Amino acid sequence: MHHTTTSSAPEAAPATTGRTIRRWARFYDLVVKLLMLGRESAVRNTTIELAQVVPGERVLDVGCGTGTLTIAAKAKVGPTGDVHGIDASPEMIDVAKRKAAQKRVDARFQVGLIEELPFPDDQFDLVLSSFMLHHLPGDLKRRGFAEIDRVLKLGGRFLAVDLGEMRELPAMMEATGFAEVELGKTKYRIISFLKGKAKKNDLRKVEHGS
Repeated sequence: MHHTTTSSAPEAAPATTGRTIRRWARFYDLVVKLLMLGRESAVRNTTIELAQVVPGERVLDVGCGTGTLTIAAKAKVGPTGDVHGIDASPEMIDVAKRKAAQKRVDARFQVGLIEELPFPDDQFDLVLSSFMLHHLPGDLKRRGFAEIDRVLKLGGRFLAVDLGEMRELPAMMEATGFAEVELGKTKYRIISFLKGKAKKNDLRKVEHGS
């Protein structure tokens, strides 16, 4: 079995206009624990439930941070599933790799950008995003949704949870190839969810006669 290994030094940071967490990456989990008043685990479990993660699925966590949600997803997909996490911050990926190694979790982490996902087309059953979209300017969100649509299998699912209402994002998702887009509230009042299914850009072109 492949287990994530630690690296001797963080990878180089790719250029992006999105905000990244670097200097205080090693303190990120503690900060989140304090801000969420100890409810981080419950919020992650809610995210996994909303995503309807099942054994054997191939999952990508975009903007994975220190890997908490990625590791939880791996527990759900089991040994027959495959889970990857990417983040623009090399320091966050370094923490995630160490955390997965300590827990003996076979989740794979690498530095990467939502606007340039380092995966071929049609790879994943599910893409997750947790408290990341609010770090991106509008043009990066649009490019990110298009990339997520590209790497999802036809009918593959996308789920994001984030702070605030995300009102402008459903139309943006639909414009980049998603169907069954839904925006709603979680049981935590300040946290919303956004989900949809990959309709695939090639099918949209056929439908529009191009």
